[in-house]
Amino acid sequence: MTDFPAEKNIVLTGFMGTGKTTIGRLLAERLDRAFVDMDEQIEARFGKPIARIFAEDGEPAFRVAEAQLCAAYAQQPGLVISTGGGALVAPANRHALAQSGLLICLTATVDTILGRVSQNTDRPLLAADRDDLRKRIRDLLHERRHTYAAIAHQVDTSGRSPDQVVDELLNTLRADAEAPGMTCIPVREPEGVYDICIGEGLLEASGRLLLRRGLRPGPVAVVSNPDIAHHLAGRLQAGLRAAGFEPALCLVPEGEQHKTLDTIASLYPQFVAAHLDRSSAVVALGGGVVGDMAGFAAATYLRGVPFVQVPTSLLAMVDSSVGGKTGVDLPQGKNLVGAFKQPRAVIIDPSVLASLPGAEFRAGLAEIIKHGILGHADLFCQLEEHGPTSLAHLVADAVRVKVRVVEEDPFEQGRRATLNLGHTFGHAIELVSDFKVRHGEGVALGLIAAANLAVGMGRCAPELARRIAAVVDRVGLPAHITGYALDAVLAAMQTDKKRAGKKLRFIIPQALEDVVIVDDPGRDAVRAALATVLSE
Repeated sequence: MTDFPAEKNIVLTGFMGTGKTTIGRLLAERLDRAFVDMDEQIEARFGKPIARIFAEDGEPAFRVAEAQLCAAYAQQPGLVISTGGGALVAPANRHALAQSGLLICLTATVDTILGRVSQNTDRPLLAADRDDLRKRIRDLLHERRHTYAAIAHQVDTSGRSPDQVVDELLNTLRADAEAPGMTCIPVREPEGVYDICIGEGLLEASGRLLLRRGLRPGPVAVVSNPDIAHHLAGRLQAGLRAAGFEPALCLVPEGEQHKTLDTIASLYPQFVAAHLDRSSAVVALGGGVVGDMAGFAAATYLRGVPFVQVPTSLLAMVDSSVGGKTGVDLPQGKNLVGAFKQPRAVIIDPSVLASLPGAEFRAGLAEIIKHGILGHADLFCQLEEHGPTSLAHLVADAVRVKVRVVEEDPFEQGRRATLNLGHTFGHAIELVSDFKVRHGEGVALGLIAAANLAVGMGRCAPELARRIAAVVDRVGLPAHITGYALDAVLAAMQTDKKRAGKKLRFIIPQALEDVVIVDDPGRDAVRAALATVLSE
């Protein structure tokens, strides 16, 4: 069923109410393994429920028994183990069980946890009135966030049946067997399924990953710009060569201003020189600009060759590398020429972000804020409060939001348009600035403007608009910009590819996870919203 070694343990941990016991039993049945619930074992040892152990013997006695069990089960092979929510807070426990196999942290939203535990009186750490229970859950999650974040594999159980969660766990086991620590997110699209592979060191594993996804050894084109190629192409090319690929570096100029048909035309002779045939892949190594151009070139060279995304910016990792949209700019506007070209794989190696300039990293956070508003309120709150504790988990959470949307609407006929939240405002600001304003900065300004447009239309509470502006400012993105004329930005909106006929189309938030499309809200309303982020 998986390539995961039979002798290694599978250890499920996570906060109370995430489903460790239910999921663990079902996973053990599927894999024909023995199942151990540590809380049940402790209750058997003391001869009483956990609430009484805490009340009569004290939490220290409970933690000593917990540590003894962790040490004992770490010596036994082939188990599925469900730990208590706090068992792996102790480093010694975590180290012992990690040495015995694979740790997987089950997660859930605060609302999901609240619904699951509020009727359970046998939770001594949640002894609180109903009104205080949410705060207690949030406080405990905050205390344990570093422990949970240190676990490479995270599986969200919110809104899923036990069988669906187990299916994802099996996928997690397969991914880890392929590359330790790798998270693999499948994307279902009309022509099949492709994987988004996320993990440290995946540049060096790239060739092996592509072979397992059906790509043929031989010539491949690695499309990049000179700066990115200088820092990262060697690592990627070495990984490809190790698996029998013959990578040829094909360069394009750096910068949005070069995302043109002329630049695309310069790639085709490079592909010919690299001896690409219809089975040869085009691999995009770079940010969104490189990915857009390489994808469009792959869609049109020889009427279509395989395409692989290797994003190197945070913005590309969580946005443009997912979903198959490619495009180039015309003088009249962004992405007016393009094609849908689904990748055969997306390989995300967060280690490449170490060399990313701070301004570019912050630009990527704008898309993560957007994804939080669209479909992950807990992700938005995380950015609003204590911030992320794991870059890989932050990327994976944001990617999953986009995957859910593009699976539902692969060709942007409906819900997928909501991914353009903030973009009608943002693209126009970028265009008027001659792209001196980065895409992520434009999106950040656009998110605030869209929220204020919703407030002006009576569709959104003013508090949400203030929260969005505060998060944008908190991560170091501009919440206001000067030096650009309102009328010029309004005129630039008229070339936006998202318009419906002569009507401008906007995406506005009504609440977190409640985003809608509105057509032609009126020039005065748009102008007033734009004025909240822009002054001449």
